[in-house]
Amino acid sequence: MDNEIRGEGLMGLAKLMKMAFDGIDLAPVGDALIQRAEANPQDAEAFMDLSILLQLRNSKEVALGVQKQALSNEILYHLPSTMNPAVRLLAIMAPGDLMTNTPLEFLVEGSDISLYMLYVGEGLPPVPPLPEHDLLFVAIGESTGTRPVLQELGSALKSWPCPVLNRPANILKTSRESAPFFLAKVPGLAIPGAIRVKREALQRIRDVPFIVRPIDSHAGHGLAKIDSIEQIAGYLEEMPQPEFYVSPFIDYRSQDGLYRKYRVVLIGGKPFAAHMGISDHWMIHYANAGMNASMQKREEEERFMKDFDEDFAKRHAEAFKGMHEALGLDYLVIDCAETRDGKLLVFEIDTGAVVHAMDPADIFPYKVPQMQKVFSAFRDMLLGARREGA
Repeated sequence: MDNEIRGEGLMGLAKLMKMAFDGIDLAPVGDALIQRAEANPQDAEAFMDLSILLQLRNSKEVALGVQKQALSNEILYHLPSTMNPAVRLLAIMAPGDLMTNTPLEFLVEGSDISLYMLYVGEGLPPVPPLPEHDLLFVAIGESTGTRPVLQELGSALKSWPCPVLNRPANILKTSRESAPFFLAKVPGLAIPGAIRVKREALQRIRDVPFIVRPIDSHAGHGLAKIDSIEQIAGYLEEMPQPEFYVSPFIDYRSQDGLYRKYRVVLIGGKPFAAHMGISDHWMIHYANAGMNASMQKREEEERFMKDFDEDFAKRHAEAFKGMHEALGLDYLVIDCAETRDGKLLVFEIDTGAVVHAMDPADIFPYKVPQMQKVFSAFRDMLLGARREGA
């Protein structure tokens, strides 16, 4: 890693986020990257790594400025495989924060997958000659900002000379407005509709309770449950955004009064467990669910993962199959729960959620083999697509 900091390659998202996750002081890394950038203003990899580091330290606006500098120098980046590559994967990405693109680095880290990352979008330099690649993966997630480039890519990739995974037209189906429409007829599935409203319209809503969040927000930023009309004004005082998504609130508490939220990955249509969060609060994020502090919760998550194929996946097989058929995505992340009448309750579907193996193995020993199953399935999907395209 010292070589990478000194200027011999890209560290990348997976390595930097793992360091942050482990509580490692990133200040010396940041200082070294700044020195690299000052010594060589054309060192795009230093600027890109520095942009990631700044985002991990919650300096988003500065980070995006640094990313812009990186992309003015270079729009193609490479994370080589650790051995002779079995697949050369070209990922199409867009400028933006850490939620903008599928974080493929976590899926291929330490493997025989060679990953090229090409950034495209308005104002970027022309696309350079592309490296030889076996597969192309559209890693751009759906958002208001990325919608135009996804629409343009849909036409550009129609006659691509190698297999294309996660085609743009299918990614566009994952928006909060579109997903309920495409998934409405999937058996065994419940997905609340999302209505896009302006600030003025939000103030006029009288049907409570409901869930509200700013447009293009993720990871619970700005997400709130409105239980009374009086709460709307207070929410708007804290949220300056001009538009919001509004959805009905569905109480998904289990019989013991706790909420359970699952992250499931569909790889080639097959579901895999990524994590399970348990909380006494309706808005669950794995980081704040207290999983580290509760052996009882971890034991339940371990059972969830161990029995997943014959329990959760089997119970919701129709729903997962229907989602894959309706959306047509090769790789998809689903945040979901179960309704009281046994349906799969889908909160969010996207291609940009992080699926990782960063949790400490001494506390979560069951996660290492589970995540290896996920990473192996992703690799197998790539190998299968390469064979079909050969």
